[in-house]
Amino acid sequence: METIVIGIEGTAWNLSAAIVNETDVLAEVTETYSPKTGGIHPREAAQHHATYAAGVIRDLLEEGKKNGLKASNINAVAFSLGPGLGPCLRTVATAARMLALSLDVPLVGVNHCVAHVEIGKWKTPARDPVVLYVSGANSQVLAYRAGRYRVFGETLDIGIGNAFDKFARSAGLSHPGGPKIEEYARNADTYVPLPYVVKGMDFSFSGLSTAATDALKSNPIEDVCYSYQETAFAMLVEVTERALAHTGKGEVLLAGGVGANMRLREMLDIMCDDRGASFYVPEKRFMGDNGAMIAYLGLLMFKAGSVTDIGKSHVNPNFRPDDVDVTWITED
Repeated sequence: METIVIGIEGTAWNLSAAIVNETDVLAEVTETYSPKTGGIHPREAAQHHATYAAGVIRDLLEEGKKNGLKASNINAVAFSLGPGLGPCLRTVATAARMLALSLDVPLVGVNHCVAHVEIGKWKTPARDPVVLYVSGANSQVLAYRAGRYRVFGETLDIGIGNAFDKFARSAGLSHPGGPKIEEYARNADTYVPLPYVVKGMDFSFSGLSTAATDALKSNPIEDVCYSYQETAFAMLVEVTERALAHTGKGEVLLAGGVGANMRLREMLDIMCDDRGASFYVPEKRFMGDNGAMIAYLGLLMFKAGSVTDIGKSHVNPNFRPDDVDVTWITED
């Protein structure tokens, strides 16, 4: 009998719920919070999720019913324990608890970062990759070793996505900033020198972002966007390459919303080609925050016997991927 799990994602701006089995996404419904100005306002985002959660879940179950699924087919309900914005996490956790109780199925609390990794492995041929995980709040280089996803390098301050958003606001660009920066970068003529900050296996973006903002005073926005992007991505690729060399692995997987950037993909592809490694990127719908990734990791954990007692299902906004016991991967 196949395993079927509902997953609910709502760590930040995207409220998304999905139903998956072991081979595919059976249904998915998304309702996105879009701030009127600036970046994400945690309380407003949480209120958005509270307003739409019941409707999203109802629509998801209806979509599943159209595909022949019954509520009695659901084996578990998964949700993000963290990391993420506290108010958003708590809102979605409440919805997940209520749904699990109403369906009388186990609850599975998952790590948002690890969910990005696992759906990337699910939807590409990658099996044991070094993972560059880049999103709004997170920028890490991960790889599995001895029962956990180890962090081989990470940002010392802000994630690359938030750094892009910070710069975009100062440049008068709309949120999210990454796509706008990528668009302007295509029309650049000159590279503007900017701080390249790699410390050991870690990297830093706040100073780079400030320097890029200052550079706008005397340089065209196209040149600054191009230079900012090239510098930041070179830092990420350098650390990814050294992690690849250190671990001896032969695959690189790109995960997270910033992975939609075509220039970052190109730079990683060149690096992997030079090293004789395989480079994988899942389709765009699985790069940003989505319910399917939560559901799929929940499915893996449920099958491995890792479920969450409702009384111990409190969220953890600072939940690190290397704090997760990876029970679903069998050691060779």
